[in-house]
Amino acid sequence: MKKIILGLGLVFMATTAFACSDMGKDKVPKAVKDAFAKKFPMAKKVHWDKESDKEWEAEFKMNKMEYSANFMADGTWTETEHEIDKKDIPQAVKNRLNSSFAGYEVEESETSETKDGMVYEFEIEKGEKTMEVAISPSGKVVKKQSSSEEDEEGEEAEEMEND
Repeated sequence: MKKIILGLGLVFMATTAFACSDMGKDKVPKAVKDAFAKKFPMAKKVHWDKESDKEWEAEFKMNKMEYSANFMADGTWTETEHEIDKKDIPQAVKNRLNSSFAGYEVEESETSETKDGMVYEFEIEKGEKTMEVAISPSGKVVKKQSSSEEDEEGEEAEEMEND
């Protein structure tokens, strides 16, 4: 009898844990879902995650590319990102990468669009050093964040370059 009660208890606990783990996915605010549907009517395979207490991120496919878009809980769109091929990087941006970050290899490249405009974001590496760089379409470096040993301890080294 104890084994039956113990078994039923374990089944109940597992079911409850599973149900609780899926609850957050159903709680995407209606305003967020509506704003997303309006901005990305062609989106497919949408997966939602909570970025913070007030921000939601949708990962989805559109035009055979993977995207992510962020929305505040009230439905305000904040950012859209998607990966791009090296061949799709504008020449002015390539020129800036080559002149300001000579010897670095591009590991990841994507576009980031916000209400303020679009930038090209890169993760670049040179030996053990890794950097995240954002460059405007005209070739201006708007963000440069480098990784170092301190970063591994939770600190970031960030600097801006005004070209």
